[in-house]
Amino acid sequence: MHIKSLGYIGFGAKDPLEWLNFGTEILGMMPARAIPGESWGFPQDPDFKIASGGKGIADDGSVYLKLDEYQWRLGIHPDNDNNGILYIGFEVDNVAELEKSKEHLISNKVDVLDGTDDEAKSRSVGGLIKFSDPSGNPIEIYYEPTLDYKFSSPIPDHSFVASSFGLGHVMILAANREQTFDFYTKIMGFKLSDYISFMNGDGAWFMRCNPRHHTMALSKFGEANGMHHIMFEVDSIDTVGRALDRVNKAGVPISSTLGKH
Repeated sequence: MHIKSLGYIGFGAKDPLEWLNFGTEILGMMPARAIPGESWGFPQDPDFKIASGGKGIADDGSVYLKLDEYQWRLGIHPDNDNNGILYIGFEVDNVAELEKSKEHLISNKVDVLDGTDDEAKSRSVGGLIKFSDPSGNPIEIYYEPTLDYKFSSPIPDHSFVASSFGLGHVMILAANREQTFDFYTKIMGFKLSDYISFMNGDGAWFMRCNPRHHTMALSKFGEANGMHHIMFEVDSIDTVGRALDRVNKAGVPISSTLGKH
């Protein structure tokens, strides 16, 4: 199977509107101009108004953010119980590749579910399949994402490096890291790019599916499972520095500052 990129991530939050402000004012993303499943209208109707008004907020309180030509990349959903990963979406070329991926996963004894038409609409894609990795992370593979080329960051001179490379990378904590690593490399087709090892056996493995150094990273710190971080690449060190200024001005806690690893 051939995964092209990391397409989207969804996670829960007690108040997604906090993420709307953080994502736009600090990270420089843009609210999705239309939420998934919403009508865009037709070219012959120039007066058509998108129901959500370009605010990126769905009726259920979910928030959708974009950072490039894709309709959306991050979905933040109201959830008082699970503030972690709700889904991770990987892109393939077309419906034929999706079917090949499904057959390949099933042949490797992975329980796969077909996404419904409504679920595909809720992701703004042509179709998808769903399954879990050995660490219990809900994974989706999809094809035919909806594109919206009108991205404009609310922050001047701010742009992301995404597009065919995907939205960035995600690191997850995996207590059973070895089994999860085998799943992504031997079944999902990822390649090992790099690794970090610590004396107690903990550390991280970095894996790629395209020219980006890594799209997925697995880290082991004791028995913890869940999301460690998401990375969004920008166009220059100056853009990183200005983002750091905004973070400091807003009083956002910093767990790791500028450096190289």
